[in-house]
Amino acid sequence: MRQLFWISGLPETQKNFGVQTMRVYLDYNATTPVAPEVLDAMLPYFTHAYGNASSIHSPGQEARLAVENARESVASLIGAKPAEIVFTSGGTEADNLAIFGVAPGATGKRHVITSAIEHHAVLHACEKLQSDGVDVTFLPVGSEGIVDPEDVRRALRPETALISVMHANNELGTIQPIQEIGAIAREADIYFHTDAVQTAGKMPIDVNTLGVDLLSISAHKIYGPKGTGALFVKSGTRLEPILFGGHHERDRRPGTENVAGIVGMGRASAIAARSVIDTASRIAVLRDRLENSLLTAIPQCGVNGRRDMRTANTSNMTISFAEGESLVIALDLRGVACSTGAACSSGAVEPSHVLKAIGLSPEDGRSSVRFSLGRETSAAEIDFVIDVIPAAVDHLRELSPAWGKVLPVR
Repeated sequence: MRQLFWISGLPETQKNFGVQTMRVYLDYNATTPVAPEVLDAMLPYFTHAYGNASSIHSPGQEARLAVENARESVASLIGAKPAEIVFTSGGTEADNLAIFGVAPGATGKRHVITSAIEHHAVLHACEKLQSDGVDVTFLPVGSEGIVDPEDVRRALRPETALISVMHANNELGTIQPIQEIGAIAREADIYFHTDAVQTAGKMPIDVNTLGVDLLSISAHKIYGPKGTGALFVKSGTRLEPILFGGHHERDRRPGTENVAGIVGMGRASAIAARSVIDTASRIAVLRDRLENSLLTAIPQCGVNGRRDMRTANTSNMTISFAEGESLVIALDLRGVACSTGAACSSGAVEPSHVLKAIGLSPEDGRSSVRFSLGRETSAAEIDFVIDVIPAAVDHLRELSPAWGKVLPVR
């Protein structure tokens, strides 16, 4: 049964006898819809082209060809060689394969350097290393949410096996100085991994320019299917498997290939590569328009992280005296989907580890929301969101005893 609800204060174009007629999705950092062209490419591999890519008969070789064509597309997206791409079940597995496959397994060294604002796929993997007796240095970040390369240099030890610093933060969008860190890693002859889940397909990437040995990406962040990802492994990098079975993926990741998912990731990569710069430029204009309008319309409101070094689609804002989870729910009822941070952390009582790392108070951390735009986001949708959010914030603030003690100035 379709749920009906009436939202006061919406323009007449958004009312239809109590039914909300516009839905705006601003949580593209959590996931993206599968592009129609991607779905079309995948469908045959669920039906008549169902061969196992490891089989030597014709159906198997048809599947193998599809996998290798996809490998070429994924490699091209990041400036890699096809043989350097290992398909995985997603970004989390790619991160884990990089971390456990190199440190300390392939090196024998027992120290790892990472940052305090990594995705949990990296943080929890490093915490597991700690429990196994590996020393881990968690580098701090300042209020801008960016790692200082000199902190990386100062953390180096003779026993350092791996540096893992994400390319862009999933909550703030802040882009890390990967090229500078890569130079430090090369100088010290230490493996360097970056989680590029939030940048691949959103900005130009060349693994050789970045100077990384390992790089993780995920299909469902670039309009591909969930459950498929890849790890770039630079030629010559010693990588031990973390799963055991057959000889798939050149003995780096056993298991029957998810042919349909891999094909979808390949097609999504090819689509992203065609328009990454133009799409990012258009989205950045819409993101800034949203952000600046809210800063003007809502008192006690600010942007988290450095604004000039971010992915084009991401805005993380603290709206004081409006609890983040409540605001997300209120906006959802008004037709706007956003988040308080990483999707895998939603529902957590404590503020995000990222927001704590940049120095936000617990109160401000719990009053922060993330808006992440996508290539389907339109100017009309942003105008709708700009119109809806201030009223939702005002309503929540009226319910806050703390807000009653503050004299807002508009």
